[in-house]
Formats: sequence, structure tokens, C-alpha cells
Amino acid sequence: MNETADTTARAVQHLTSRRAFLKTGVAASALLANGIPALAHVVAPVVRATEPSGRSGAPLKILIFGGTGFIGPHLVREAVARGHAVTIFSRGRRDGGLPSGIERLVGDRTINDTIPQGNLSALEGRRFDAVIDDPATDPRWVRQSATLLRESGSYLFVSSTGVFLPYRTDHNDETGPVLLAPPDGSAPQYGHQKAQCEAIVRELFGDRGTVVRPGYICGPGDVTDRFSYWPQRFAAGGEILVPGKPSDPSQFIDVRDLTAFMMTLVERRQGGIFNCTGPRERLTFGEFIRTAHATLNPAATLRWIDDYAFLRAQRMTYAIPWMIPEGDNQYHLQINNRKAVAAGLTFRPMADTLRDTLADWPARLAALPAGQQPNFRWITPEKERDVLAAWRAR
Repeated sequence: MNETADTTARAVQHLTSRRAFLKTGVAASALLANGIPALAHVVAPVVRATEPSGRSGAPLKILIFGGTGFIGPHLVREAVARGHAVTIFSRGRRDGGLPSGIERLVGDRTINDTIPQGNLSALEGRRFDAVIDDPATDPRWVRQSATLLRESGSYLFVSSTGVFLPYRTDHNDETGPVLLAPPDGSAPQYGHQKAQCEAIVRELFGDRGTVVRPGYICGPGDVTDRFSYWPQRFAAGGEILVPGKPSDPSQFIDVRDLTAFMMTLVERRQGGIFNCTGPRERLTFGEFIRTAHATLNPAATLRWIDDYAFLRAQRMTYAIPWMIPEGDNQYHLQINNRKAVAAGLTFRPMADTLRDTLADWPARLAALPAGQQPNFRWITPEKERDVLAAWRAR
């Protein structure tokens, strides 16, 4: 490890302490003094408002379920930027940093064994030009919401490419087979529940129902720490473990590209199902890593480990936007998006997503509860160290 990368790694590691991060002025000076221009983004202000967009048609009254999580704030800002009147329905637990002037309704769609019906009283008697259902995974939530709001103009449901699980066929366009329940009769999982939700929207709204199926979503505001792992890791520098083969497939979508496309569908009143993942052309994990390397820290050293058997033994089979392409995940990151692209889905440069995600990293750290660390599910610093040591010792 060279001296610059070593100093940078220590500085970024220091920033991962929430208390230390709050002293960003000192940390910023330490980083920039060591000559890593890309790291200026670590402390650069992130402009979270969506760039002004052209609206298609007259202003709409839009109801957005949620609105304060990850996708929701971007969606609200996109709608406001286009001149629409926005109402959000949430449990009122988070603000989300949303623009002023939106209507906030408080309620709860929770249904379980002890709560037979959600509290949607704030929506009774209301009609909207468009309803966007972002956070729902429980079909019961969707059925009660879609039934109550059936007289609204349209209903857009945010599903997932998870409906294609198991990903054992390359026939994964919008006409591809999805399962509403596991074939073994066990309880439905995430993908099955999303598929059931899709069916309910199409049943109750017909051609006025729209379904978007994102793949792995990334960008500013991401709280999953999946894709975000890579920008902050490249910023830290040093020797970086990269699992898999450079030719392995990779897919993801920037949340801002997703929400812009969703608003376009709403404005056009365009029903149907759309797989929403990117980029436009086929991407390999090697291309992703090379772009991150060149964009964020060319001084870092890459240590590729392409032995699947070794990686499985080390319990390292995922590092989004990568996974071992075999078994149920053979075609997981090769979802067909041509229909959405033809309907207007566009993608910003990958380098922009990487830079903006890194720029958002201090805000992500500051939002963590005291003592809590980012949720790097597959490659923690300790895991990376141990796997590299095991690889060298083979």
C-alpha cells in the first residue's frame, strides 16, 4: 500500500465513526491534503432535489404511499419539480426532508393476525389522478388500498425483479413466468408476495394499473449499504478484494432514473408491466469495477479472486452489483429491460452514480444511531482481511 492510499484509508476509516464524522471540517482537510481529488465528494453537499424535468400533460393530483424512505423522497421531489400536487400517506414517523407544500396524511396499512384491517380513514372519500404504491410487500395492504381508491385515475405499484426467482431461465422479460407461491407449498417469500401484489393491481385497475419492477436500486439516500459499499471502499483505497470473474453479469438502477421513469409513466397514464434495471446495454462486473476504479481512486490496488469454490467456502457469494451466476441466481443480473427502455427509461453515466453515492456517504453515516455501523452484509473490513489472508495462504 502506498503512503497516499494508506493515509486515505485511515482517514476514511476515521469517518466511519459517527461521532468523528460530525467533525467533517477536520476530516475533509486531511483527505484533500493527501491529493485525492475524488474524495472531495465525501464532504461535498449532495443536491437531493431532482433536476427540473419537463412535464407531460396537465398537473396531476398524486397520492404516494410512504414517501419518506429511500425511493419515496426522490419520487416526491420529482413530482413536485414537474408541477404536480402531491399527497403522501405514511405513519408519520419520519420527515424525509421533503419539500414544503405537500399534503401529509397519517395512517397505517398494517394487517396481521391481531390487526384485521389497516387504518386508512384519512383516505376515505378521496380520489386522485394517480396513486403510487411504493413500499408495500404485503398483498393485503395492496388490496385494501387499491379497493378503497379504485375510482382514482391510475395505480402504479413498485414491484421487484424478485418475482422471477428462481432465476434459472433467460426468458425474463415482462411475459416471463413468475410464481405466486413456492411450488413446495411453503409460505410465500418476498418475490411471491410482490407477484401477488402485481396481480391485485392488474385485477382492480386493469389497463389503468402499472407495475414497475426495479432490480437493485442505488444512489443518494440508499440505506441498504449494498451498492454503497463499493464507492466508500474505493475511496478508502489500499488493496481491494474484488470477488468473481470480470465477465460476470451486473445490473442496477439509479433511484433518480427509476423515479423519473415512474413519473413519466404516470403522466402518460401508461399501464402495463415494466422491468426497470440497467444499464441500457449489457454490463459486466469487470466494467463496473474498472469504472469505479478510474472514477474514485485509480491509486487503489485490485485483488480479483475468481475461484467460485473458494468464494463459496468463504461465504462470499454476493457483493451487489455482483453475485455468483449459478443455480437459482444464474440469470439474476440479466433481466430484460428493453420494454422499459423503449417506453423512455434512461440511465445517467455510471460514474455519476458512483460519485453521487460517495458524496452521500457522510449523510448516511450521520443518520445512523449512535454506535451502529453500516450494514455491509457480504464484505466487512474484517471479512475482507480474513479472505485475502486465506487466499494468499492457499
